[in-house]
Amino acid sequence: IAGVQSIGVCYGLNGNNLPSKEDVVNLYNQYGIKKMRIYAPDNEVLNALRGTNIELLVDVANEDIPSIATNPSADANWVQNNIKNYSPAVKFRYIAVGNEVSLSSSIAQYVGPAMERIQSALASAGLQNQSKVSTSIAGNLLSVSYPPSQGSFSNEAKPFIKPIINLLVQNNAPLLVNVYPYFSYIGDPVNIHLDYALFTSQRTVVQDGSFGYRNIFYAILDAHYSALEKEGGSNVNIVVSETGWPSDGHPPAASSGNAVTYYRNVISHVKSGRGTPRRPGRGIETYLFAMFDENQKPGAETERHFGLFFPDKRPKYVISFN
Repeated sequence: IAGVQSIGVCYGLNGNNLPSKEDVVNLYNQYGIKKMRIYAPDNEVLNALRGTNIELLVDVANEDIPSIATNPSADANWVQNNIKNYSPAVKFRYIAVGNEVSLSSSIAQYVGPAMERIQSALASAGLQNQSKVSTSIAGNLLSVSYPPSQGSFSNEAKPFIKPIINLLVQNNAPLLVNVYPYFSYIGDPVNIHLDYALFTSQRTVVQDGSFGYRNIFYAILDAHYSALEKEGGSNVNIVVSETGWPSDGHPPAASSGNAVTYYRNVISHVKSGRGTPRRPGRGIETYLFAMFDENQKPGAETERHFGLFFPDKRPKYVISFN
């Protein structure tokens, strides 16, 4: 099928009981997981990935962004130390300059400039054809997401996102979006039903002109495509840089049963090559969150229950990744 995408899994390190990094890379290989996301360059992970053919999405950590945007040699040093020193033995697919940087944070103004600097440092190192530079956004930059055709970035988000979209267009790079039907559902269970969040609805839930939606995952993606079109980004593709469902911590929504249903269905939908109503006929590159339950992850209790595997490497669910 044209555009079929292999599934990636996000590998977070917020736990004190996780397997060795080499064991984790072996686990990816064992289960046929061909793409990985890490949230900052990690020397041990990068060394373990050498020669594996696992493609990597690596983040520039949020706290490093201001220095890369402003310090004359920081961008070249970052690319040299974290990309060039490991390439081509490690396959760097994307560099995400920041993850869910809040518009109200002091870092937001530096994301676009840091992306530009990393892009030019890659070019200087001769690596611009091997990796695309982007940033990973949360779904909260849209002021309108329903119906999907009306999707638009908020006035507050536009000064942040417009220069980023221009860069993505210029470099033919995708926008990375973290997509969480789980949070949409628990945030508005009256209007968003569980079957719409879990891909189990048998009927069209939202009719939007000629487009019908049976799951909110496609609706969230198409709302972002509509928003991109309104800002000159109609050729920008979206990569789902995180999606997942917790198995515990907020019953009854967070449960192993709901989580396994979600993961199986999201895998089959994104790999089908059908695409979304607005962007049909293409696979949707998707990174599942996350490899392990991370017992030191801050936030709500559910944050520590997104793992596809237990820390002892046993699979939590029976899932075929690729």
